[in-house]
Amino acid sequence: MAMRSTLNAVFTSAACLVLGSPATLFAQGVDAAAGFPSRPIRIVVPFTPGGQPDVFSRMIAQKASEALRQNVIVDNRPGAGGMVGSRIVAESEPDGYTLLSISTAHAIGPSVRKVPYDTRKDFAGVTMTYNAAYLLVVPPALGAKTVQELIALAKSRPGQLNLASAGAGSGTHFAGEMFKYAAGINIVHVPFRGIPEASNDIIAGRVQVFMAPLASSVTLVRDGRMRALGVSSPKRVSVLADVPTIAEAGLPGFRFDSWGAMFVPAKTPRALVNKLNHEFTRALALPDIENKMRALGAAPAPTTPADLDKFVVGQLAMIAKLAQLAGIKPQ
Repeated sequence: MAMRSTLNAVFTSAACLVLGSPATLFAQGVDAAAGFPSRPIRIVVPFTPGGQPDVFSRMIAQKASEALRQNVIVDNRPGAGGMVGSRIVAESEPDGYTLLSISTAHAIGPSVRKVPYDTRKDFAGVTMTYNAAYLLVVPPALGAKTVQELIALAKSRPGQLNLASAGAGSGTHFAGEMFKYAAGINIVHVPFRGIPEASNDIIAGRVQVFMAPLASSVTLVRDGRMRALGVSSPKRVSVLADVPTIAEAGLPGFRFDSWGAMFVPAKTPRALVNKLNHEFTRALALPDIENKMRALGAAPAPTTPADLDKFVVGQLAMIAKLAQLAGIKPQ
């Protein structure tokens, strides 16, 4: 009963995404931001090129550059699970010219490493950029063809099935831990160097369970190289409409989002935050941006700055609960 109560709290925190109406913000502080920007804006992406935060930031930057008549530059600063780039932004001048574009790693960081900044106090939200899902995948040769069959198999073989992740403390790790504890199963975490390595071992059958990012796994599922049992989102995804949500497949309330968002240093004037929010949410509403995101298994998810800040608080609490359940401590 105690475990179920704890997991209900985790699910509640996971569902705290509030998609607001950012258009009303721009009316506030227009005069104060009238001369902004007068020089190029830098978006720091704390990961290597090619991932969703990088790809989507470049899409948004191009549109914002055109509207603002200033270059909006994406600067990749990878390292330490997003910590290197995040620190750069946290320590930057709060003048609206340096932003952070980051993923779920923003909420995970404090639970897995001793970060040199305060995730809540040193950043101010601008807008969420995208929301996506994870796919619960297994090898085609594994006997389980549904979520319930996988749970039954794991319970019949405690400690014998492996849970792959794209690295200890990654979004795939925490999504897998949520599934593990929600299902009440004993499966052993096996961290890999990245998503390709974990996917390859799922395909080969060397590991049995993986919460794979949707964008990187859709083609593999369609080709029959791995089997999808469920999606971590509250609704089915259009790119794999026949795959049920994990919630409807037997774990009511289950949800774990893969998301991205933009932040600035905490003391950035509100008028500048509002102007950035206006320009980025305007870009996210453009049909070509939406179509490109959906083709990659994500969806635009614009928010108000206040709603994003509230969401981060909920995500930090959810990840902290999962870390405690899994025995994960900051290193």
